[in-house]
Amino acid sequence: MELRDNARTAAPDRDENIEKLRDLAKGLHVAMLTTQGENGRLFSRPLGVAEVEFDGDLWFATGADSEKVREIEATPQVNVAFASDDNGTYISISGRAIATRDRGDIERHWKPYMAPYFEGGKDDPNLCLIRVEAESAEYWDTPGTVAGKALQFLLTAVTHDPGVLSDNQRINLQ
Repeated sequence: MELRDNARTAAPDRDENIEKLRDLAKGLHVAMLTTQGENGRLFSRPLGVAEVEFDGDLWFATGADSEKVREIEATPQVNVAFASDDNGTYISISGRAIATRDRGDIERHWKPYMAPYFEGGKDDPNLCLIRVEAESAEYWDTPGTVAGKALQFLLTAVTHDPGVLSDNQRINLQ
């Protein structure tokens, strides 16, 4: 059985790449953040995205005393993954993360849904933000409806091309 890598590498236009990711990520408000712990072990956890309007950086709120903050401080290389089976969109973003308690950043990125997690609201002393500077990404955009998935399955069986109705690209964001 031959395995093919159907990913294409997109042209190096950063603004177009970011716009494509922004369009794909609309409506995706929870991501899996993967950090590297001791001995190289990877740890993933769901986090609500504080900044929905993707501009090349992703923002998350967390507790400053959390394990993920310690992991980021030790090894800032992270991965952020979004998935929506409903619309057939899957995004994986690699980048460098930093944890910040900058008041201006907190004011800009605070969202009401964060309040139950921070007793003191946006003034909670344990509140910090994680900013992920995206360096590269890969996305898969496939038919999301049952009919679309059935058509893709049928066309793939006939053409032997799994990418016939889907789009898969690797993009550089630097």
